Amino acid sequence: MKIKFNFFISLLLLVGLLSSCEKDGEMVTMSTNPTAPELTKTPDLTLERTNGTDTLTFVGTPVDPGFQASATYFLEACPSGTNFANPISIMNSQQDNAMKITVSDLNAILIKVFPTDTVSSVDFRIRSVLAVDAGTGAPGTGSKPFEYSSKIVTENVTTYGLPRLDLIGSGITQKIESALGNGSYFGFVKIDPAKPFKLHDPDKDITYGASGGKLVANGGTGIKATGDAGWYKLSANTVDLTYSMEAYMIGLVGSSTPNGWGSPDSKMDYDAKSGTWSITIDLVAGEIKFRLNDGWAWNLGGTPDNLTQGGANIPITTAGNYTITLTINKDGQTGSCTIVKNN
Repeated sequence: MKIKFNFFISLLLLVGLLSSCEKDGEMVTMSTNPTAPELTKTPDLTLERTNGTDTLTFVGTPVDPGFQASATYFLEACPSGTNFANPISIMNSQQDNAMKITVSDLNAILIKVFPTDTVSSVDFRIRSVLAVDAGTGAPGTGSKPFEYSSKIVTENVTTYGLPRLDLIGSGITQKIESALGNGSYFGFVKIDPAKPFKLHDPDKDITYGASGGKLVANGGTGIKATGDAGWYKLSANTVDLTYSMEAYMIGLVGSSTPNGWGSPDSKMDYDAKSGTWSITIDLVAGEIKFRLNDGWAWNLGGTPDNLTQGGANIPITTAGNYTITLTINKDGQTGSCTIVKNN
């Protein structure tokens, strides 16, 4: 028993050394009872479209494991009383003392779960994950992270519904939305080039077609994608009658995937309600990464809790059927993922 105890203490010391920036020669130890972060202040959460560009600030205190540690902080929410069984990821940061998000961005996240134009009881927390060298295999790495969560803070939140344009003729029910209600709409849509579509405003009963690269109210022809079938970023402005469409196909690539490191990648599907990309796929032992449009200009790697541009390949140690879900952060350059083995 004493040998096992000494071995565990040695591992904790190793984690502390790898996670801190202490001066050479100084002994670093991890507290047996680390202090969890705290969510100390929440903003007014009566969200209104007219204040969509305003910034909301959530204030907290950092985790204290007993040494100067690097950590990633996640601001999360859930319906009150559900104990974060299905947490809503709002944002993450390398600090928790001032986590900022705009009204429109927070509203867009929350209305995927909560009803609009009414008051909902919402639980918030800050979850911290200590940054440890993933190559050591020690506690705190890989599937054994050092995680600490704040006490739950319950707030009343009022969200607002978004004006929308429905895609007519695309073959599936989908829409783009205006976060600020100012005539500017955006969304991820799945397009088949063989199925031109129009945009319908259900509030004003106006249908927009296209002519000469511009939108035409109650006229014009169907809008067509010029590339392959798949996911696109679609923007439209009903004030200046402009639109744009850009391929945005997130794929899985790597030695674990059917096509290895070559193209085409195994394409993921977007879920507008959760704001995530997912795929269920058979993988072999090897490595994976996420990339955009079969190219390397944009690619995510690292660890599931901390994906960054050009990050390390993600190991898949066992062959099997997996469901992989990717969350891309608001900055478009970082994210997180879950990798679940089905069999």
